[in-house]
Amino acid sequence: MMSGSPLEAQNLITAAEVMAMETPPPTHRVAYGPDPLQFGHLRLPGGEGPFPVVLFVHGGCWLSEYGIGHTGSLEAAWAEAGYAVWSVEYRRVGDPAGGWPNTFLDVAAGGDHLRTLARDFPLDLDRVVAAGHSAGGSFALWLASRAHVPRESPLWSPNPLPIHGFLGLAPAADLERLHQVGICGNVIQQLLGGSPDEAPDRYAAVSPMRLPPLSVPQVVVLGEHDDTWTPIAEAWLDRVREERAEVAVEVVRAAESGHFEMIVPGTSTWPLVMGALEAVFQAVGPEGLKPQPLGDE
Repeated sequence: MMSGSPLEAQNLITAAEVMAMETPPPTHRVAYGPDPLQFGHLRLPGGEGPFPVVLFVHGGCWLSEYGIGHTGSLEAAWAEAGYAVWSVEYRRVGDPAGGWPNTFLDVAAGGDHLRTLARDFPLDLDRVVAAGHSAGGSFALWLASRAHVPRESPLWSPNPLPIHGFLGLAPAADLERLHQVGICGNVIQQLLGGSPDEAPDRYAAVSPMRLPPLSVPQVVVLGEHDDTWTPIAEAWLDRVREERAEVAVEVVRAAESGHFEMIVPGTSTWPLVMGALEAVFQAVGPEGLKPQPLGDE
């Protein structure tokens, strides 16, 4: 854990500041479906591969005003470090046809599209880590849990893409509690079309609090100054420890981070994020990250 003096709240990066940051374009912008929001950003490192893959889902309170663009610098930094990054855009609350079940179907289809991408690009589908920030962290957990989605759910798939590790950046992993507190204008009610009591089958199909804890390597980064989202992740961590004590989830406490420092390369929190990603891949397989030559080297 990085040491440092506590930060004053006014010094923390805000959502508005993140949204205003310029980010580099992706290597490829690829559609995975016919809707204008069914696409992803593919970023490739230098070298020949095959590359370990980060399947990334951005956050933004599940709302239409927060799109994929604000995490471009994070994606580019991971690609520069030697990882292929497939970052999925999806229809959100406020978008036409956003919400249940299409938001989740989009994320699932985007993740599964890695199989198609691997036909044309040197991607190692035996080393895929699902990663996400905030709401995207909840989706990344769900992507790794899709084998446990009940068969009667409209989200069930007979052959979801295997996920070999999970990196959560302030993951919004307790949808029930988020509904209870009315987060982001009661967005969970709009996302799932009801409360846990009104739509129990929907929560059972998507909530990390309802699906079995993962058995893959997992690292979670939490901001010490993130008073809203850190407690949400900790509730999920408590459940994992209670129900599956044999599964170790490494928790990285970022002493100088609020909610957004962890997705901005160059902050004092960023080395912790890179270390967390490397730790997940090292745990995924004995070879860890295969170094690849950069550029023309």
